[in-house]
Amino acid sequence: MTASHFFDIIFLVGELMEERIKISILMDYYGILLTDKQLDIMNLYYNDDLSLSEISEINNTSRQAIHDIIKRCNKLLLDYEEKLKLMNNNIIFEQAKKNIIKKINTVLSNATNQSSLISLIDDIKKDIMDL
Repeated sequence: MTASHFFDIIFLVGELMEERIKISILMDYYGILLTDKQLDIMNLYYNDDLSLSEISEINNTSRQAIHDIIKRCNKLLLDYEEKLKLMNNNIIFEQAKKNIIKKINTVLSNATNQSSLISLIDDIKKDIMDL
């Protein structure tokens, strides 16, 4: 295996892990909108890391049925996020909080120059109003 192929594989694994984490986070936001059975299966697959076969055995159903439920729920969760944007808005909100804290720390460390303080405070007020 060449180094290029190795890095391609690492990249693909990273993307798959990122997708699994994203679905797991979306379940935190929208899991309540799934049926109990759907949520249970999704938790077993994404959070408990069980295989399709293990989940099908627990639920006394076929591996294909579990696969279909997971695919359907993935689509539902992604559709909910596309429409409601709870995860995206939370990410934006968290970033805004970090920016405000950074600006406040800058204000505190530059307490000698009044004009720059006023500008930074105006920026902070604008950031807060934009939330």
